[in-house]
Amino acid sequence: MIRVFACGLLLIAMTPKSFASPEIPLGDTLPELKGEYLSGRKAILPKDSANRVALLMFGFSYQSRFAVEAWTKSFRKDFDNNPRVTFYEIPMIGGMARMGKWFIDGGMRRGTPKSDHENVITVYGGTDAWKQHLGVKGEDTAYLILLDQKGKVTWRHAGPLNDVQYKKLAEKVRALVPVLARSLNRIDVTEPHGL
Repeated sequence: MIRVFACGLLLIAMTPKSFASPEIPLGDTLPELKGEYLSGRKAILPKDSANRVALLMFGFSYQSRFAVEAWTKSFRKDFDNNPRVTFYEIPMIGGMARMGKWFIDGGMRRGTPKSDHENVITVYGGTDAWKQHLGVKGEDTAYLILLDQKGKVTWRHAGPLNDVQYKKLAEKVRALVPVLARSLNRIDVTEPHGL
């Protein structure tokens, strides 16, 4: 039994890096990410964010939640009222922590306003592949991806909130989302309405 386990570890160690999941380049479509909203509904990205610009904020440790929450707070100030923009906080839970799913999810539900339950997606398992997709160097910070309306990656960042990167993010979102007034059908002011 020990020999089989040791052989398995040796095979994993010898696996060429070409089999590893590469970082997601700008312009590529986000690989499918499956999880569960705090509401209990199944989540599938980028499908669930179709036709909206979406900021995905990944965290791989309890400590990373502080960076994720700081980004969320700033993003909401600028874009919360725009129906063409959304965000997702995505706790990535791997290892033995998966066994505490009911406890973890219950704690997050209690600590998150019900109105935000559709903005939090918990993902249990598959964290190693996503660490490679995101180029994770350390687990205690936020990893961010901005998706366009078709699910393509248009901006990436790793780290705590800072003014320079937030400005780049906000500019990118504004470039992707036309001003609401331009996209509404304009009312012809030459014709009387309601008469």
